Amino acid sequence: MAQAAEAARTVILTVDDDPGVSRAVARDLRRRYGESYRVVRAESGESALDALRELKLRGDLVAVILADYRMPQMNGIEFLEQALDVYPGARRVLLTAYADTSAAIDAINVVDLDHYLLKPWDPPEEKLYPVLDDLLDAWRTSAYKPVPSTKVVGHRWSARSSDVREFLARNQVPYRWYSVEEPEGQRLLAAAGQDGQRLPLVITPDCTVLVEPEAPELAARVGLATTPTADFYDLIVIGGGPAGLGAAVYGASEGLRTVLVERSATGGQAGQSSRIENYLGFPDGVSGAQLTDRARRQAAKFGAEILTAREVTALEVNGAARVVRFADGSAIAAHSIILATGVQYRQLEAEGCTDLTGCGVFYGSALTEASSCQGQDVYIVGGANSAGQAAMYLSRGAKSVTLLVRGADLSASMSYYLIQQIGEAPNISVRSHTVVDAAHGGDRLESLTLRHTVTGELEQVDAQWVFVFIGAAPLTDWLGDTVLRDGRGFILAGPDLTADGRPPAGWELDRPPYHLETSIPGVFVAGDARAESAKRVASAVGEGAMAVMLVHRYLEQS
Repeated sequence: MAQAAEAARTVILTVDDDPGVSRAVARDLRRRYGESYRVVRAESGESALDALRELKLRGDLVAVILADYRMPQMNGIEFLEQALDVYPGARRVLLTAYADTSAAIDAINVVDLDHYLLKPWDPPEEKLYPVLDDLLDAWRTSAYKPVPSTKVVGHRWSARSSDVREFLARNQVPYRWYSVEEPEGQRLLAAAGQDGQRLPLVITPDCTVLVEPEAPELAARVGLATTPTADFYDLIVIGGGPAGLGAAVYGASEGLRTVLVERSATGGQAGQSSRIENYLGFPDGVSGAQLTDRARRQAAKFGAEILTAREVTALEVNGAARVVRFADGSAIAAHSIILATGVQYRQLEAEGCTDLTGCGVFYGSALTEASSCQGQDVYIVGGANSAGQAAMYLSRGAKSVTLLVRGADLSASMSYYLIQQIGEAPNISVRSHTVVDAAHGGDRLESLTLRHTVTGELEQVDAQWVFVFIGAAPLTDWLGDTVLRDGRGFILAGPDLTADGRPPAGWELDRPPYHLETSIPGVFVAGDARAESAKRVASAVGEGAMAVMLVHRYLEQS
């Protein structure tokens, strides 16, 4: 089926300025190859080049190009020379009269001509089809590569290009990456009419060209849902990590009209994990991407809406309704809300790190960069499970992996099974009491200055790859004073709101807050954003499910 679909969108293109000849060529081609290939005809070199550029943007394949030699403005050889830049793998045929055979022979060297055909080619069964059959067989066995529907052209060491690749990868959008320095990247830029000064360039499945797209525009163009289908729901889940996905699955499966809102990509920090080995039910481990994909599909199966690239900026109370406002000024409302915004890695404050983010300094796993680390020396900053999982994953291909840990060892924050695995890996080393003091480089990271936190000794090391997993800052600043938070920004809920035996200020109900309920009735919190939470995938999923149970209890009493 896949091969048939591929052939169905593969093109044989013919160009001749004589309309009668053009129709005759197309007719004979369709009669023999029409069931397996799409025959496209043009009547000038310029219109044929336009057609090739459109096919290129769409990701279609071109197997054979037949061009008439005697065409005004642009003859067949000139056309094939330019067509070679767009589709270098296509087989090239020149249609000539007997008097032009010398020109056809010269074209063999100019445009690497595969064949020339003398007019007329009647009968085609003898003079046309055998030639085309051989050329198509040769094309099918060549090293041509079908291009995925979404294409990204960018600079290797560009933070914005890295962000786009990571966004597509984490949202399970198939794409293919082209460096602007490679010939194919240049061909795509030319086909899109761009000079490469503004990157990244994204070409969507419907041939839309996006230049330096922001996440909302990119999400909408690659088929991700960004617009809610209703104004009011039973439950709004804010955040698409394990807690949010767990809440969406349980909420939708139990009949609540549920919408999940995610500002970037579902999965949260767990979604970036290369391998989670201590999650119940997966004795051989599961990648964060696999777990996220299954949870997302499960939530959608039960009818939950999932909105991507929508940033929530405010939470308001309007009578019995809880209103969520977006960055674009729009809003949706619901009877209840679950805050599952999770946490983000804290930024390295060392000199030079901000300027080199995305250019050698990465926060989180950045799995799209893993293949580029083959045979390289990699540094990982952090000593918790996420850092350990990344170290094990990257060690498969990297020359060496060095964990930089502020504390005396890994035991304070990393699971025992990971510590054992790291100890057994021959190319992983751990440097304790060590932090990054500065990062150095021009267009990309070139070296690090490391500082020993006990002795103060400084050491400069060559480094092109640093992955940072330090601390956990809650994504709750947008809440302001709407709900009560602790000094670090984590959301207080349940018993933490009544530690002195009294309900929180402004609480108007006769009952105390439920276990995961915030200082606003009907607004719950689950997962890492909750104060004193366990910061584990299993506990986050469990809290998402528990929050839905409490939502039901709240709705029954409202």
